[in-house]
Amino acid sequence: MRITVTVNGEQHTRDVEPRLLLVHFLRDELGLTGTHWGCDTSNCGVCAVWLDGTPVKSCTVLAVMADGHEVRTVEGLAHGAELDPVQQGFVACHGLQCGFCTPGMMMTARWLLDHNADPSEEDIRKAISGQVCRCTGYENIVRSIRWAAEHGGGARTADAATESEPGREEVRA
Repeated sequence: MRITVTVNGEQHTRDVEPRLLLVHFLRDELGLTGTHWGCDTSNCGVCAVWLDGTPVKSCTVLAVMADGHEVRTVEGLAHGAELDPVQQGFVACHGLQCGFCTPGMMMTARWLLDHNADPSEEDIRKAISGQVCRCTGYENIVRSIRWAAEHGGGARTADAATESEPGREEVRA
């Protein structure tokens, strides 16, 4: 099937098999290896990206489902050479650790801060509850997201949706 997907603001047209997962499309077809591939069952959340502004686990979305839609990956967080405050927070507060869960955590954190510029620790923990980190015990990740909120990280995208209660949605499949 021929699909056209806008990824991080750039349109890509490819012929793909109908069974190709979005995570493999991003990594193998487009070379965007920042999106990690983990469990393939929607349990770990390392593959979280945005589909039309909503976090999804790309291991449970077919690439053909993204046809005509917009995808944002961790590579799309930075603004030119300037790191997003979420990225800066993960560096400043050692939220990176091994780095395997980091892209998914960052995408979820960015979405949370776009919808809740000053989340509580409970809000942050709930937002990242659909993701697994085996290194940090989540403390450094929570600190990283708080750091981003305190350093201008809230509501960076002009089109952040507000139809749901801020900080109350998990990454969906």
